[in-house]
Amino acid sequence: MTKPFVSAALKAIEVERQAVEALSARIGDDFIRACEVMMACKGRVVVTGMGKSGHIGNKIAATLASTGTPSFFVHPGEASHGDLGMITSDDVVLAISNSGNTGEVLTILPLLKRMGAPLISMTGNPDSTLAREAVANLDISVAKEACPLGLAPTSSTTATLVMGDALAVAMLEARGFSAEDFALSHPGGVLGRRLLLRVADIMHTGDRVPRVQENTPMSGALLEISLKGLGMTTVVNDEGELTGIFTDGDLRRTLDRSIDIHRTLIRDVMTRNGRTIHDNQLAAEALHVMEELKINALPVLDSNEELVGAINMHDLLRAGVI
Repeated sequence: MTKPFVSAALKAIEVERQAVEALSARIGDDFIRACEVMMACKGRVVVTGMGKSGHIGNKIAATLASTGTPSFFVHPGEASHGDLGMITSDDVVLAISNSGNTGEVLTILPLLKRMGAPLISMTGNPDSTLAREAVANLDISVAKEACPLGLAPTSSTTATLVMGDALAVAMLEARGFSAEDFALSHPGGVLGRRLLLRVADIMHTGDRVPRVQENTPMSGALLEISLKGLGMTTVVNDEGELTGIFTDGDLRRTLDRSIDIHRTLIRDVMTRNGRTIHDNQLAAEALHVMEELKINALPVLDSNEELVGAINMHDLLRAGVI
């Protein structure tokens, strides 16, 4: 029974691949016109569509919105019962219909025209009413559906989604939309945390920073490391300036030398001129430094090069940067 399943799946993938491949030849004047109209839009791009086209339209609206083009979806059926008030003359309407003659969509066309909102269409029929009424029609026609019955929207919805992605990416590049811009609209995502979260947001400060004086015995430094739980302690001079760091790794290397931890001062075994990070740097930069140097913690300095905190790999993990 396995072989028929695989055969049917491969046929569907091939049919949809061909449908997507055919779109390349259709990126021409109408596509450019659609982009120009969307770039000139002072409001939002309002996407509408019925049935499966509506589901795809929802995704296209979400993709546009997250890549720098304010957009939302309006159900054409609901538009006829009050939701048309969500659309203004400053908006651009992107209407999706494979046939180009979907009743619920055509019903609102005269009202959109009276309102003065430019109409862009995505249809599989360039001679349809919807395509003729649009300032630009994006051809999403397919040779056949992946559904062997030719009934379930499959290739056509895939082609529509890809054309929508093409629009979103074209607009993204035209607007100069950056990864930082993307992060601002995705603060809860991993990328958002990597591009927005700064060391100051998650570092340990005040009494939570492991800190000992240079003349502290090693035993006292080990107690501080254990107490603060960051796997290291910073070492400061009488003026409170950072002069070194002592880590778990330093401890292992020191013990190999049979040193008396009660008599040896921390200044004699600490690492001088160790790597630090500034509080205004991205947390992702701290992660990069730790991974590059194979270390688990960093002292944090402010703009005056004064010790203000400490951060370790567990802090980055809890913050979702890793």
